[in-house]
Amino acid sequence: MASLLLEPSSHSTTKPSFFSPKLHYNVSKFYAFPSKSTVFPTLSSTPTTTTTTITHSFPSCAGIDSPSPIQEPDPIMELGLDPTRDRRRVVRVAWEKLVRWSRSLRSKSNTDVLQRTNKVVVLGGGSFGTAMAAHVANRKDQLEVVMLIRDPQVCSSINERHRNCNYFPDHLLPENVVATTDAKYALRDADYCLHAVPVQFSAAFLDSVADYVDPGLPFISLSKGLELNTLRTMAQIIPQALKNPRQPFVALSGPSFALELMNKLPTAMVVASKDKKLANAVQQLLASNHLRISTSSDVTGVEIAGALKNVLAIAAGIVEGMNLGNNSMAALVSQGCSEIRWLATKMGAKATTITGLSGTGDIMLTCFVNLSRNRTVGVRLGSGEKLEDILNSMNQVAEGVSTAGAVIALAQKYNVKMPVLTAVARIIDNELTPKKAVYELMSLPQETPQLEFAMVKPG
Repeated sequence: MASLLLEPSSHSTTKPSFFSPKLHYNVSKFYAFPSKSTVFPTLSSTPTTTTTTITHSFPSCAGIDSPSPIQEPDPIMELGLDPTRDRRRVVRVAWEKLVRWSRSLRSKSNTDVLQRTNKVVVLGGGSFGTAMAAHVANRKDQLEVVMLIRDPQVCSSINERHRNCNYFPDHLLPENVVATTDAKYALRDADYCLHAVPVQFSAAFLDSVADYVDPGLPFISLSKGLELNTLRTMAQIIPQALKNPRQPFVALSGPSFALELMNKLPTAMVVASKDKKLANAVQQLLASNHLRISTSSDVTGVEIAGALKNVLAIAAGIVEGMNLGNNSMAALVSQGCSEIRWLATKMGAKATTITGLSGTGDIMLTCFVNLSRNRTVGVRLGSGEKLEDILNSMNQVAEGVSTAGAVIALAQKYNVKMPVLTAVARIIDNELTPKKAVYELMSLPQETPQLEFAMVKPG
């Protein structure tokens, strides 16, 4: 945009030395707001008499004084333009449009679902089941939320003290949350069911309560993982255990720690269902001013990402426990994301689901934050503790431990190479030490540069 000339300008009054080059700038090229009457000269490398030239001379080694630069008026200031003010105006207008759009959609949103809902049953009394029970109960004071719990002590704590003594002893639950050990009472006349039983125990539990489940009761699965022996997801376990292939099903997933949900911190999740109307209904039931709910039809993608991220979190924890550094952590997690995407897409999932909120979003939360149970298992493994001792000291289920073996079986079924997740399964089976696993991963051939760890892309 500027012509750098070594010969003197026609405006210069002092002959420059060899060490005093002149800088000439074509002023007319710098401004994008000419009036209609303004005529700009044709641009060229040689200054013309019609082009305003600013001359700047650098001091020479010979000590020749340089002339003062010619002071030219600033056309932007002459036109009364303020770039900062204009930029702020553009940002303000864009934000106001976004706010108006949001208000318009909220005014048109259908709240009939919440108004028509009278009873929600929650299966399981763990941390996330409790957090979701409290969240739904806060949506409507007249809504009856019943938690079906095995432990009579926890049941009494919720009914008498409005607290879950095992997981949230310091959090007061809404008064419309009640607990019971009676499956028939809990499931009677329920409009929605939140399933929060760990995956490995779900089939047996559902089989025991199947007689009390209405065939049209929508199940919203909060459980993440794969059944160890059958490789089934919750979308397969629930209808098969209830002996009803038409049982309405929704998968709920996304980056969401139960503690933060209980504290009403901003959270975003995804509900996935083959039935678009059902997904929209669950969205209306759960969405609030601190919980955003997106909808998806990709049930496979949401469930596979939710299951495999637990295994990857164990790997991330191992890296942390071994103090391998941030470079190693970034390499491992990005490789794990690729492996999850390869398997999920082979199973029919959409790649955009894996890179979205229920995929990458959940992976980031689980791999990098200390509240993650699976990451904690990995940290302790990397520090040298035995898996048996770790699990015996925990009061919650780390789904990644049982899911790891199922993931590898699934990868073999779909012919997908998964070095990181396979290494985790080997460590859990006590067939490989964390140190040996790292060495083996770093020693993999590097013949395919476009893929991490030189694994052949599946398919």
